[in-house]
Amino acid sequence: VQLQASGGGLVQDGDSLRLSCAASERTSRNYVMGWFRQAPGKEREFVANIDWSGLNTYYADSVRGRFTISRDAAKNTVYLQMNSLKPEDTAVYYCAAGQRYRSSAGAYDYWGQGTQVTVSS
Repeated sequence: VQLQASGGGLVQDGDSLRLSCAASERTSRNYVMGWFRQAPGKEREFVANIDWSGLNTYYADSVRGRFTISRDAAKNTVYLQMNSLKPEDTAVYYCAAGQRYRSSAGAYDYWGQGTQVTVSS
């Protein structure tokens, strides 16, 4: 499975962005999809994930209520809608695919290349 993340950019405090993660093959039946992020000098951290059905989602406390993960099975694409962005959301965002509904990075087998999100104050 190859994953291609896109949609990052430079925005201001309070703005919104939508990230996309396109998969090279059908992932809806086989893979849990997740978003992670890594800020400079920090470890990669979990942001959100969505299960095979698309009905179950889970978020990190830091983004719950502001970010929404969704998937479009027909397009083999997962989205991360990010609202009310804050400077502390600045990071490289990675999408990942795995077969276990977990928030740990080790549960994911495939990773995209990352897309930079920068939020200015």
